[in-house]
Amino acid sequence: MKTKFTKQTEISRKWYVVDASDLIVGRLATKLAKVLVGKHKATYTPHVDNGDYVVVVNADKVRFTGNKWEDKKYHRVTQRAGMMKTRTAKEMLVKRPTEILRLAVWGMLNKTHLSRRQLMKLKLYTGAQHPHHAQKIEQLNLN
Repeated sequence: MKTKFTKQTEISRKWYVVDASDLIVGRLATKLAKVLVGKHKATYTPHVDNGDYVVVVNADKVRFTGNKWEDKKYHRVTQRAGMMKTRTAKEMLVKRPTEILRLAVWGMLNKTHLSRRQLMKLKLYTGAQHPHHAQKIEQLNLN
């Protein structure tokens, strides 16, 4: 019996929308990463990008459990010596609210050229509106 691998020409992609209001960041990120990679499909192939597009609205209304708003740190390194900048999750919510969820999803993907293409299929928006109405968007069931 031969193993069937999905070819790039056989891939069909869907568009999903998720409302991130009052959802926990880590639990939401695992489900989004699974859809972006394509593990929710029966035709999952590890070396082919067969995941779907995900549009997340209200990405600024996510929440953390515990004291992570003050305790969780986001580090960023500039190109100058000794210039590591650190922000808490609360500061990150004020400065770049969509970056919290993007970094959480990025942490759940493999660090390859394939995952960089998969992360580009994640569209994050702070409000309830998004410009992707032309695609046939379905509501993603997170249960």
